[in-house]
Amino acid sequence: MSGEANAAAAVATITRRAADRLRAGHLWIYRSDVERLSGSEISGGSLVSVADSRGIPLGTAIFSAGSEIALRLVSRQPGLGRAGYLADLETRLHAALRLRESVAAEAFASAPDNNACRLVFSEADDLPGIVADRYNSLVVVQLLTQGTAQDDVRAVLVEVLAEQPWVHTIVERPDPRMRELEHLGPPPDSDSEAPLFVRAGEPSLQTIFSINGTRFHFDATAGQKTGAFLDQRLNYAAAASHALNSGKAGRALDVCTYQGGFALHLACTCARVTGVDASRAALEVADRNLELNPQLTAKVDWIEADAFELLRDLADAGNHFDTIVLDPPAFAKTKRAAEGAMRGYKELNLRALKMLGSSENAAGTLVTCSCSHHVGLADFLSVVRAAASDAGRRVQLLETRGAAPDHPAILTLPETSYLKCLILRVG
Repeated sequence: MSGEANAAAAVATITRRAADRLRAGHLWIYRSDVERLSGSEISGGSLVSVADSRGIPLGTAIFSAGSEIALRLVSRQPGLGRAGYLADLETRLHAALRLRESVAAEAFASAPDNNACRLVFSEADDLPGIVADRYNSLVVVQLLTQGTAQDDVRAVLVEVLAEQPWVHTIVERPDPRMRELEHLGPPPDSDSEAPLFVRAGEPSLQTIFSINGTRFHFDATAGQKTGAFLDQRLNYAAAASHALNSGKAGRALDVCTYQGGFALHLACTCARVTGVDASRAALEVADRNLELNPQLTAKVDWIEADAFELLRDLADAGNHFDTIVLDPPAFAKTKRAAEGAMRGYKELNLRALKMLGSSENAAGTLVTCSCSHHVGLADFLSVVRAAASDAGRRVQLLETRGAAPDHPAILTLPETSYLKCLILRVG
């Protein structure tokens, strides 16, 4: 394909450090590692050949004129043109969907009505800048870079996804923060955006989906990210199982519950569950989700509050819980913010540890999570260990979990191993 008329003519010469990182399996080249750009018509979204300082070719990347990640490798073949990139895109999309069919068949075996998962996970599927999630018959896609927020990419994506017989509607949902980082301009008003695909009749922008046998509302025009947090799908079930197996399935607290993911699963096994979030809109959806699941017999209540302040108030009031879940948003969205994030994680875990168990039976289950990829597993374990020491609690690590297998991690790309979920027995 290097002989195509539209082959990438531009060349990016990169530092030895960046070249070594690519050879080790990474896909990103930061702006500070680009020594020289040569060639004409190098604009945001262009395909650029990548070479080391000796001129040895390393592959083809998509160039961003705005992001600190200046280049994202899309092929180990240099000089790849747009037609070749789109052909690779189609092949990789099919591979991503085959993987989901495989992992979904295994993960959903115990709940055949499950119908939500991640279909495409950007770099983890060798598809930088593309995310797609399934919610029942509705697919939400995000095109996150200058090179992928293009009509030809949309066309290939829709063509492949529409081959799935269960797909009714495909809608694109821009990520405002990523568009700002990529200098893509303000996102269009999602309420006025036409779906990318509708199989027949009217588009379905709202639906109900199931995970682990629990039902949830979904609205493609509201919520965070693509609308829900499917990466925690199996961790929800694991938390409920550990709460039950602990023999102390009385009172549970879900901090940063969002739309009730952990809380509603805990309500399958616990007698009383309290979900906490700072967003009133999220809690309103959580309450609607509770109504969708009349099989849940637990007493469930919702509290709109700041997590740090509420945990302090609950502790001061002498509250105790048998199970506590901590699932805060990413505290460290940049490497520079990691130190502050560690303090935040320690404070949350310290306060939770002090409230686990009653005076009669000072034991409980803590499920604590971090989705900050700038805080690695070793650092997260260290901060929870420090919190346990300060709280004077004996803590057993029962499980170390990550994202569900529809969010695969690439060993040579640590950023894809972003989610940490520790399940702890606290004595």
